[in-house]
Amino acid sequence: MLVHPQFDPVAIYLGPLAVRWYGLMYLLGFAFFILLGRNRIKRNPQGAFTDSVLDDMLFYGVLGVILGGRLGHVLFYQFGHYLQHPLEIFAVWQGGMAFHGGFLGVITAMALLARKYKLQWLAVTDFIAPLVPLGLGAGRIGNFINGELWGRPTDVSWGMIFPHVDNLLRHPSQLYEFALEGLAFFALLWIYSAKPRPVGAVSGMFLIGYGVFRSFAEFFREPEDGFMGVLTLGISMGQWLSLPMIAAGTIMLVWAHREDRMPSKLHQPDEPVKTTVKKMTKRNQK
Repeated sequence: MLVHPQFDPVAIYLGPLAVRWYGLMYLLGFAFFILLGRNRIKRNPQGAFTDSVLDDMLFYGVLGVILGGRLGHVLFYQFGHYLQHPLEIFAVWQGGMAFHGGFLGVITAMALLARKYKLQWLAVTDFIAPLVPLGLGAGRIGNFINGELWGRPTDVSWGMIFPHVDNLLRHPSQLYEFALEGLAFFALLWIYSAKPRPVGAVSGMFLIGYGVFRSFAEFFREPEDGFMGVLTLGISMGQWLSLPMIAAGTIMLVWAHREDRMPSKLHQPDEPVKTTVKKMTKRNQK
């Protein structure tokens, strides 16, 4: 039998400022994004993406994650609670970010970035897809430290008691999601994207991989109270939101390979794209 350590959610106090572990996990995720992105650029120095474009991706992505993730949590999971306490919507440091909302926010942000640099939107999403899972895993560690999103009751030997919830043995579902959505998902996408793929194929694999891993993990995670928990057919909101991702990803993979869209602009950008990126890079350096 294990007992949740009941971590202090605040990592360090800097005068009146409280630096929380949850926020640090997000910073760690953004650091992974930059480090892995620079690695991909070095492996393909003649591609459409540069360090300057990557920096812009991070800026746009951060906005998409925070705005979309928070809005998704409010609308998909605890709408009733936030309707009664609207000011708590802005308390993002307390946790409460929905992946599916953040996902929609990020793909919207990447569409804006693709338009700015005159890049193919799917080429952009193909590039960033393998950079995301380790950040997702870091977020799940933040959930575990906060003692939130605990698992369903169980009798397995590694079951954990969350004293702030009750005295029942529960699945440490945050750690399951860390292993699946973080480590396993990263390995899948990193290996799959190591070779040139048709435009949209890596993005399609991202949708399928996340949808499958998340749907499986949801069987061990206690559905959230509030506006929506377990819905029709005993399927949770997280699973219902993941099913369209799996379907869309499958369609994208079939489309990408059937159209034989090789080589991707990720690997061989055309001259107008190269010229545009160079101009934007010079402008940003002035």
